[in-house]
This record gives sequence, C-alpha cells and structure tokens, in this order.
Amino acid sequence: MVQLDDGHLPQYLDALGLEGVIDLHVHFMPDRVQQKVWGFFDRLPDMGEPAWPIAYRHPEAQRVQILRDLGVKAFSTLNYAHRPGMAEFLNDYSKQFAGTYDDAIHSATFFPEPGVNEMVEQVLDDGARIFKVHVQVGAFSVLDPLLTSAWETIAKAQAPVVIHCGSGPHGGEFTGPGPIFELVDRHPELVLVIAHMGMPEYDEFATLAKQAPNVYLDTTMVGTDYAQRVFEPIPENYCETMADLADKVVLGTDFPTIPYSYSHQIEALHNWGLGDEWMRKVLWHNPAKLLRQTADLPR
Repeated sequence: MVQLDDGHLPQYLDALGLEGVIDLHVHFMPDRVQQKVWGFFDRLPDMGEPAWPIAYRHPEAQRVQILRDLGVKAFSTLNYAHRPGMAEFLNDYSKQFAGTYDDAIHSATFFPEPGVNEMVEQVLDDGARIFKVHVQVGAFSVLDPLLTSAWETIAKAQAPVVIHCGSGPHGGEFTGPGPIFELVDRHPELVLVIAHMGMPEYDEFATLAKQAPNVYLDTTMVGTDYAQRVFEPIPENYCETMADLADKVVLGTDFPTIPYSYSHQIEALHNWGLGDEWMRKVLWHNPAKLLRQTADLPR
C-alpha cells in the first residue's frame, strides 16, 4: 500500500519512469458557470446529501499551475451543455483556453439541437480534440435523431467523447448502459470514454469495454475513499476486471471539484495492486494513444 500527497506525486511518477500524467477528465469552465457549479456542491448538505468540500477552489491560472506542479502534462477542459444554445458559448471559452495554455487539450461539447452537426464540424476544424457530454445533467438521449450526423462526424474524426452516462451519483431518464450499447452498435468507430467507469453500472460498462474496440473507461473518483463510502463501491473482483482491461482504462480525476487531494485518485489506483506497468498505461500510454488519434500531444 502506498500513501500519497500532492507534494510527493512527482516523485512517485518519476519512480514509475513517467514524465507526468495525462488527465482526460479535468474541468475548466467560464467563471460564472464554474461558480454556479461550485455553488451546487456547496448546497448539497442542505439537500440532505453528504458534504462535498471542494479541494481546489482557486482562480483559473492558479489551478493550471497546480496541475503543472503535480506533473500533469496534458489535461482536458471539459465543459458540457445542458440546454440548447449553450454549447457555442462553452466551446468559444474552451478554444480560447486552449490558445492560452498550451498543455490544455482543446475540448468541446454539443447538445441535441438543430445545427449540431455543423457546430461539431466547426469545432473540429478549429482544433477540438476531445468532447464531453453529460447525459444526466443534459437530460437527453444519446440516440436522439438530432445527434446522428454529429456522432458520425466525431467517429470519422476519431476524437474521443468523455461521456457521463452511468446512473451515479444520480440517475436520470436517459442514463444507464442500454442506450450506450445501442449507440456503439450504430457507430462502432465512435471512440467513447465512459466517465467514472459507468458508476454504479461498473460491470455492464466493463463488459462493453471488453467487447467494443473503441470504448474506454476513465477512473474519475473510482476507488477513492469518498466514492467507496458515499457512492456505489466497486464490485467484488473488479480489480481482476481492471487487470483484463489494462489497455482500455485512462486517468480521469474531476479536478478541481473533488472532495480530496488530486494525488488520492492515483493512490487509490495504485493500491488496487495491479502493478507498475498497469499504472503506466493508465496514467500515460492509454490516454496518449487516444490523443494521438487526432493530433500530437500538447507541447
């Protein structure tokens, strides 16, 4: 077992022979959106939910520097639209952010609305390399006919889509594995990264990752003390499943809105006991492979 803190994370990575990590599940949002998100988490106790103290409530530039100091060499800036007309505003911010910070992965989002495919084509032309959609917050079906052409465009570009589609921490009308299995059947070339490993439908989404060549799982919050205590704990024998999926798991953390240190996510993964090579794949080689499908890594 290893115990990690943020100050010693670079040393841990160096011992693995890694120059750093690539994190595909990081959020940077326009300030007024970020403040609303943080406000929601601040109100959780008033709604009868467990407290969620935000570990990295800092200004944008400071958060970027924290990631750099931790050894994060490339990170997404995942925004997600939850109503019509929102994606363009978020995508403009993400484009500007990627232009400001050269270690940021140019990220984008979309929503089922008229003109969505044209917007997806435009952001790809602008350099977007990864997308985020949130099925529960957006309250839409991934099988909505308005999205058909957009999925085809993204699949052709081989740009990964980080998709929050599991029923945790809160389910919705369109969450769960069923629609995602159907989406993959319709668009087998689509590269999907299942956020939070599909929590709490861990086993179902792991089965999909085993079956579908272009489906991956991200580690966001999975195995952390907070998730094990407050959400659905990982199933028995899940570590064996993860060993079998060594090439299909990528690092994600949900930075900055996490109720523990950044290093705790990596500590939790290490303590599954799957070995240094598994960690090297998850922290660097697997996400690097996904990004190189579309472009070189950020400098």
